[in-house]
Amino acid sequence: MNFRLILLLSLFGLAMAFATVYWIPSTIEPIFWLMIFLVCAFIIARQASGKYFLHGFLVSIFNSIWITAAHIALADTYLPRHPQEVAMLAKMPALSPRLAMLVTGPAIGIITGLVLGLFCWVASKLKLLTKKS
Repeated sequence: MNFRLILLLSLFGLAMAFATVYWIPSTIEPIFWLMIFLVCAFIIARQASGKYFLHGFLVSIFNSIWITAAHIALADTYLPRHPQEVAMLAKMPALSPRLAMLVTGPAIGIITGLVLGLFCWVASKLKLLTKKS
């Protein structure tokens, strides 16, 4: 496992944590994540020596830690700019918005980890197909 690579790639998540608080609206956020996932998959396929899926999964887990922490810490700025998330959080009336983010953040990290892990695995297979004998 290349934990240095995982940590470095998770810095995309740290950047997105602040970008989604201040600049990037929910409507276009998935486009940024798709680009980040493609870049991460390419880099992991080239830099990791194996366990591509696990590398991608762990990058997303670290991403979710960065994002959840930033969104909770900056909730007073984040929530007014993200009405869709506020509406979703309102469906969990027993939890405060911050606690709801703490609960949902890791779940989203796991789901996106499965997606990024798959992207990395596919990228590793494509890399093997393009290697010259």
